[in-house]
Amino acid sequence: MKKLSVLFAAVMMLMTVGVAKAQKLAALDYEQVLSLMPETKKVSTDLDTFSKSKEAELKKMGDTFQADVQKYQAEGAKLTEAQRNAKETELQKTQQNLQQMAQTAQQDLMKRRETLLKPVIDKLNNAIDKAAKANGWDFVIDASALIYKGGPDATAAVKKELGL
Repeated sequence: MKKLSVLFAAVMMLMTVGVAKAQKLAALDYEQVLSLMPETKKVSTDLDTFSKSKEAELKKMGDTFQADVQKYQAEGAKLTEAQRNAKETELQKTQQNLQQMAQTAQQDLMKRRETLLKPVIDKLNNAIDKAAKANGWDFVIDASALIYKGGPDATAAVKKELGL
């Protein structure tokens, strides 16, 4: 019985080594390939334009708010207590609205980024799939996550697949 269990363990070790060696790995510099795609450059330009328009809108509203605060500080002493309280409440509400709008703009930018990048990332992932199948790779790992890279580099194959 003891010989049988030793034999079984030896067979299992050999099978495990055989399975591990059968898998082919390749590394890919994902960010580099993504940055080289013309679609990514267009997305970046679109996001910059969107971001600048939101910033300009917020700046304009912020400038108006600052002007209102300065006006209140200059004329606040001339107002009655009820008028001061009403103006302070109005200014606080405006400030809260500005903060809310800034958060919303940030969220809108993130959503827009995700929406615009999804087709680009899908295209890249499809190219990786095609290159992996064409080269017989079982796994393609992002090179930035590797400490040591000694296997094949899939970057050139994926670039070729994308026409870059």
